[in-house]
Amino acid sequence: MIVTTTNSVEGRRVTAYHGVVTGETIIGANIFRDLFAGIRDIVGGRSGAYESALAEARETALSEMQDRARAAGGNAVIGVDLDYEVINNMLMVSASGTAVTVE
Repeated sequence: MIVTTTNSVEGRRVTAYHGVVTGETIIGANIFRDLFAGIRDIVGGRSGAYESALAEARETALSEMQDRARAAGGNAVIGVDLDYEVINNMLMVSASGTAVTVE
């Protein structure tokens, strides 16, 4: 499935619009990961635990969005937007876009 942040797919014509599709995921940040991330931040390093969790959450949200696009009859999602929120020590990642059929 083609997934793009642009409003069209280069070299392809949109033949049908199937509506807005979304995918969301919420992950909790556990106390040990918070502790180790804080230590890494103090020494100026990157937090591998958070980066890994963020990547997993993003991929899950995008995958869920693609599943909903397929269910709506699309073979691509255009205009994709990713949003990140922290809610009560939990990370929410949401992906949204327009499910379309392209040639």
